[in-house]
Amino acid sequence: MKSSTMMIAAALTSLLAAPLASAQAPAPAPTEKCFGVAKAGKNDCGTSAHGCAGQAKKDADKQEWVKVPKGTCEKLVGGSLTVGK
Repeated sequence: MKSSTMMIAAALTSLLAAPLASAQAPAPAPTEKCFGVAKAGKNDCGTSAHGCAGQAKKDADKQEWVKVPKGTCEKLVGGSLTVGK
């Protein structure tokens, strides 16, 4: 009898703790698209030339982009917040 009471108490505790754990999750840091810095095969998404991530054909293509923490793109060599030509 004592073990079943302990199991019920443990189950209730975990149910009550779950919303608290999710409520304390930090918000994701803001990011921005950074064009012209992706390595070949390491881009984050599609362009006018293709529709998927990981399909960049060459390093530093002005059309390809990766997500970086907000405020860092223009500090990177070749980085731009707008798509290049």
